Amino acid sequence: MAVHDVVIVGGGNAGISLAGRLRRLGARDVAVVSPDPVHRYRPLLNYVAGGQASMSRLTRPTASVVPGGCEWLPDRAVAIHAHDCEVELDSGEHIGYRDLVIASGLEPDLDATPGLAEAMEAGWSANAHLSSLAEDTWEAIRGMTRGRAVFTIPPEPSPCGGTALKPLFLACDYWREQGVLDKIEVHLLTPYRSVLDIPFADRRLEPILRGFGITVHHGATVASMDHRERTVTLRTNDADQVLADVQRAFVVPRYRAPAWLAPLAGEGTGGLVDIDPTTLAHRRLPRVWSLGDVAAVATRPSGGALRRQVEVLAANIRASRLSQPLRSYDGYTIIPITVDRRRLLLAEFDRDGTPAPSVSWIDLTVPRRALWAFDRYVEPVIYYRALLKGRV
Repeated sequence: MAVHDVVIVGGGNAGISLAGRLRRLGARDVAVVSPDPVHRYRPLLNYVAGGQASMSRLTRPTASVVPGGCEWLPDRAVAIHAHDCEVELDSGEHIGYRDLVIASGLEPDLDATPGLAEAMEAGWSANAHLSSLAEDTWEAIRGMTRGRAVFTIPPEPSPCGGTALKPLFLACDYWREQGVLDKIEVHLLTPYRSVLDIPFADRRLEPILRGFGITVHHGATVASMDHRERTVTLRTNDADQVLADVQRAFVVPRYRAPAWLAPLAGEGTGGLVDIDPTTLAHRRLPRVWSLGDVAAVATRPSGGALRRQVEVLAANIRASRLSQPLRSYDGYTIIPITVDRRRLLLAEFDRDGTPAPSVSWIDLTVPRRALWAFDRYVEPVIYYRALLKGRV
């Protein structure tokens, strides 16, 4: 059985960028377990759905993004045997570790919303969160000239759920440019009491929603869908409500942690890996760590949150081996939201929802063209050339 210095389960942003950072800190043997043959820069999926990017711009072979000196194991983890310091793979092989990091991300739970899988298969429903449907989302937006459209923000846990507003605003601005927005009745379902339950960001978003004429259903999730009847049933604390005659349903699925991680979850974590949200160390299992969407970090997931988590976790693995004090992650996260096809705002905050701006000389919650250009064109370059290599 092979034994590695650090085993990272997951080959997304969290796993690859952490592997790069660990190598730069001197880790000699880092193995990344991921069955996916391709790696995607997921934030660009929203721009694919909005007709502003192509899938080829966000996709790379996994082998090309695994940092030098790290080993990629193209297999799926199916169990953790923490007492033996082993990971069991789908092939039946066991690999050992000195430190283990769970960065597997979440899985879409289509069955949690009755009718959603069938609606997607029929082409009536699409969304930007699933890479297989991002291009279909743009085709649906581009082809719509009248009728009723439903968009959703998914409930937590979800991979950067707040960015589900991006396709909504990109679509509405496109329809306005085409002169058909007044013929389309747009509904937004949000699970929050306000738009995102982030007051300083909601103050910017609410006038934009009103300007597009969007009907917002607060505290609402999708209870069920019927693509044959073209209905979306939304659930609130008060009662269920049926939206009929829906031409397109841009519904983001619910998400869940992989079932095989259940032994690593804890009470009240909703199936997420039970870690100390400040140190990112597992509360019960020594030498086990986690970060990203699958970790109970008590903040909203995002790529910006991962940058801070990667920095803290890599330092803490090193510090734990040297019996030094561990660093703390304050829950910083960021939600970039396009408000039209050329402007974007940034909502930066900590796990308490308190604003945590990265710069003090400019208010990044004000929608700006420069922020849109940076998010669309500059960030993907930084991601592939620096972040995944552990440089930022």
